[in-house]
Amino acid sequence: MDFIITPFSWLLNVFYNFTQNYGLAIILFALVVKVVLFPMSLKGKKSMIQMSMLSGKLDQLKKQYGKDQARYQQEMQKLYEKEKINPMGGCLWSFLPLLILLPLYAIIREPLKHMMGLSAEQITIISEQLGGNFAKNGYEQLQMAAQLTGENLAELAAKVGEGANLFAVNFNFLGIDLAAMPTWKIWTGITDWATVLGPFVLVIVSTLLSVLMGKVSNMTNQMNQSQANNSTNKTMMLIMPLMSLWIGFVMPASMCIYWIANSVFSMLQEIVAARLLKKDYEKARIAAEEREKQAKAEEKKRKEEARLERERRAEEAKQARKKGIKPSTEGDGVNKDDSREGLRAHARGRAYVPDRFGGVTEYTDPDLLAAQQAAKPKQKKTVSGKVDLTGVKEKNDPASARAKQD
Repeated sequence: MDFIITPFSWLLNVFYNFTQNYGLAIILFALVVKVVLFPMSLKGKKSMIQMSMLSGKLDQLKKQYGKDQARYQQEMQKLYEKEKINPMGGCLWSFLPLLILLPLYAIIREPLKHMMGLSAEQITIISEQLGGNFAKNGYEQLQMAAQLTGENLAELAAKVGEGANLFAVNFNFLGIDLAAMPTWKIWTGITDWATVLGPFVLVIVSTLLSVLMGKVSNMTNQMNQSQANNSTNKTMMLIMPLMSLWIGFVMPASMCIYWIANSVFSMLQEIVAARLLKKDYEKARIAAEEREKQAKAEEKKRKEEARLERERRAEEAKQARKKGIKPSTEGDGVNKDDSREGLRAHARGRAYVPDRFGGVTEYTDPDLLAAQQAAKPKQKKTVSGKVDLTGVKEKNDPASARAKQD
């Protein structure tokens, strides 16, 4: 991951050497990141607008292939490819500031390694020279960097060897120690602005600015009468303040400075993007109004057709009553008498059709079948095993029967 962290640490070093203040260096770092990502963010907003304009076609596909999900997904993908739209393009860019946090957090957590370029052995020497009494919370290097001063810098530089880029970092910003860890237990040091009260205020400010940023985003969309504000924006309005609150209390105060700067620059970005995309927002608004009008017209047409159908049936029933014909509620080709089994109406089902499967076998009493079987002449077998049909032939041959009687 060092190949990702290295350019970020170099950039932060440049700004620190220019300002000689850690807080200002982080603010300039956030500004550069926001400027670099602005074209991508603008592209993401355009993608969201295009998705909004395609919603009418997507609704038609859903009506046409809604029952066949596989076909619906296939047709939807073809539509995206035809219009050259990435459905995830609108939300992916919203998470880029969160991805910047990872390398920045590594730099802030280990300034001796990433900002000063010290090796593990050199860091161990500094830790021993400073007493080694540091809290094992993952921020040991940050605690060491906070103890580097002009008084011990020369001695420590001599210990780690020549050529080491060892320097004292100015963590003081508006009287707040940016190397301190914020805590919500402010009563433990209510008068300690540098390490207790100040960092706590930064956490609250960063959280409030995240809420304000979400509101500004919605306001800019409403200012342009855009319909592109979807559920993603609403979700981000909930996630970002919670993320700011969490980051504030589990990371050093310097991360709050970055988060505050990012929120301020994001609000400015939303205003600028709203101005640049005003025409696109207007097209999306017009398309949304057309879809709404079309939907209302289709609903009106459907209701009118249903009303005319009811009137037609009512008129047919009226004419039938005048002629003395009892209106039938059965479907075509269905006789309701076929649905009767004795006195039990509809015992066979209301849609019973006797000839549907080629006719119905007439019912015969089993006792009657047994009597008929018993009345048939018994067949006798000869010694050779052949059936003797003499009696049957004589019975069936009247002439032979009369000759036997004579």
